Amino acid sequence: MTQPTTNAGGKFDLTERIIAYETGELSHEGFIELFQYLVDTGLAWSLQGHYGRTAEILIADNVIKAPKKENA
Repeated sequence: MTQPTTNAGGKFDLTERIIAYETGELSHEGFIELFQYLVDTGLAWSLQGHYGRTAEILIADNVIKAPKKENA
């Protein structure tokens, strides 16, 4: 997977990505990057239920990777 596109400061701009997603302006690659980021950070399950459900579907379909399990 390619590195997420960054803003001018070199950081992943989550707010910009979510707005682009919700307005239908995010590319397919951007969509995948967004949801992988949301899963990697755990935010997929903290936002509206749609994000977690979409993440679960993408994980089940092997489009994105499941979150890494931490050692207990």
